Amino acid sequence: MCLAVPMKLVSVGADGTGVAEVAGARYDVQLGLLEDAAVGDYVIVHAGYAIEKLDGAEAEERLALFAEMARRERDGSG
Repeated sequence: MCLAVPMKLVSVGADGTGVAEVAGARYDVQLGLLEDAAVGDYVIVHAGYAIEKLDGAEAEERLALFAEMARRERDGSG
């Protein structure tokens, strides 16, 4: 199963690539599917491609849901 994960852009290159961060880990991402991606934007990343921009509140809400799913899996309650 693949998940599309909200990440925050920490750098954007002129070549259509960038670096996004989630939970302290950084990942190279392709930005060619988005217009005007900027440092500080939250994006949904799937298979290495940023596919959608999110506002900060929506990104934080989704990240909290992922954290809750992980907690339940660890605890055996999910």
